Amino acid sequence: MHITRTSLFAPTRSTAPTGAGGGLLSKGDLAAAWLLVFLIALPAWALTIGQARDMGVEPGTMGMALPLFLLLWVTMTAAMMLPSMAPVAITWVRGIGRQSSGWIRAARTVEFVGGYLMVWTAFGVLAYAALALTGDLVADHPAAGRWIGFTAFLLAGLYQLGSLKNVCLRHCRAPMSHLMHYAGFRPPARDLRVGVHHGAYCVGCCAGLMVVLIPLGVMNVAAMAGLAVVIFVEKLWSRGPSLSRVVGLAFLVLAVLAPFQDWLLPGLQDSMPSMDGM
Repeated sequence: MHITRTSLFAPTRSTAPTGAGGGLLSKGDLAAAWLLVFLIALPAWALTIGQARDMGVEPGTMGMALPLFLLLWVTMTAAMMLPSMAPVAITWVRGIGRQSSGWIRAARTVEFVGGYLMVWTAFGVLAYAALALTGDLVADHPAAGRWIGFTAFLLAGLYQLGSLKNVCLRHCRAPMSHLMHYAGFRPPARDLRVGVHHGAYCVGCCAGLMVVLIPLGVMNVAAMAGLAVVIFVEKLWSRGPSLSRVVGLAFLVLAVLAPFQDWLLPGLQDSMPSMDGM
C-alpha cells in the first residue's frame, strides 16, 4: 500500500522547536521520547564519566588508538546528543511503525540510528586528527597551547555566529519539512540515508560547540555536561537561536582571554590530575 508523505507526518506545518508545544509529537510520543533518552543516554553518561575518572583531562588523544577513541567518542556523543534529537527520532520511528511491524520495524529503526551515529563517527575521525595534531604541538612547544586555545575559541565563536550554524540549527528546531522529504526516499537503505542526512545537520549544528573540547579537554565531564545543556536548549527552547548567538559571543571573549588564562585550557596542559585526585 502506498503511503503519502502527509499521512506519515501530519500535521504538515510546524515552525516550532521539536520539544513540548512544537507540534511534532503528541504528549504520549514525547513521553516515549524521554523514556528512550533515559534508557540510552543515562548508561552512556555513566560509561563516559567512569572513563573520564580513569583518564583525567590531558592534551591530545591521551594515548588512545583510533578504534578506542571512536568507541568513547560515539558513547560521549550519544550521551550529549540524544536528549535533543530524541523527539525527531521518535517522529520518524512512528512513521516507520505505520508502514512496518515487528522485526522489520526494529531493523529499520536500527538502520536510522546507525546512519546518525555513522556521521558522528566520521566527525570523530576528524576530531582525533585535530587532537593528535594539537597534542603533538603542546608536547613539543608547551606555550603553543595558549594560541591553540585562542584559535579554537575564536573558530567556535565565529561558527556559532555564522550562516551554516543558523541553517543547521533551523533544521534541527523545525525538521518537519525535511521529514516530509525523507518520506519520499525509496529503498534500499532509505532509513540509513535518513539517519545520515539528519546526522549531517546535527553535526553542522554542533560542530562549533565540539571544537571547544580541544582547549577544555575531550574527557572533561563538566565541559561535556555544559555543552549538552547548550545543545538541548538551542534546539528545544523558543529562544534557542538567541542563546546560540550569546554562546558565540562568549566564545569570542574566551578567545581573547585564553592566551593569558591557563585555567581556560585544561585540555592543552600536561600533567593535569585525574578527577579522583581533585
